[in-house]
Amino acid sequence: MNENLFASFIAPTILGLPAAVLIILFPPLLIPTSKYLINNRLITTQQWLIKLTSKQMMAMHNTKGRTWSLMLVSLIIFIATTNLLGLLPHSFTPTTQLSMNLAMAIPLWVGAVIMGFRSKIKNALAHFLPQGTPTPLIPMLVIIETISLLIQPMALAVRLTANITAGHLLMHLIGSATLAMSTINLPSTLIIFTILILLTILEIAVALIQAYVFTLLVSLYLHDNT
Repeated sequence: MNENLFASFIAPTILGLPAAVLIILFPPLLIPTSKYLINNRLITTQQWLIKLTSKQMMAMHNTKGRTWSLMLVSLIIFIATTNLLGLLPHSFTPTTQLSMNLAMAIPLWVGAVIMGFRSKIKNALAHFLPQGTPTPLIPMLVIIETISLLIQPMALAVRLTANITAGHLLMHLIGSATLAMSTINLPSTLIIFTILILLTILEIAVALIQAYVFTLLVSLYLHDNT
């Protein structure tokens, strides 16, 4: 019970060297591939899910926006696998680090905004000033719209970090309570353990949903600029 509540969020090291890079590179190794003409059921299901997700995200995009399909599919797979691996005991979840999530959000957001200014500069500038705005309110609205544009990558990163971190903290607290109650009251321990199992199932769903939400919002930002 005296364990540091945030110990699991500290980036691990191996012989004094940061191991976060190795952890980040590990999830892609778990994605199965096939060299055969006829795939097995696992790879067939995986390809079906990737095709379904890609089709749903790319349906609203034009030809230029669909060039990002490979990047967006890779992004959702990476975030989903990283979140799921972080649910394993004594594991580290890179997506609980705001710095990493910002490193994913900012380049994608900048790329989408630059594409918008290059291809549709009039429409991009029109977002800063809604049509029919009274003249005295123009400076204030331009400032507000500029701020709302600049905080988009921060909102992406904070949303993912907060949701994953909150779930891990809650699981840690309930797990510690289960361990502490096991020597005091067995019926209460069973109830708390049941809650822990249900929370774990919920966190698996949250891990997948947050990966989809992050990628979908990047896709929407891309749609607004293409």
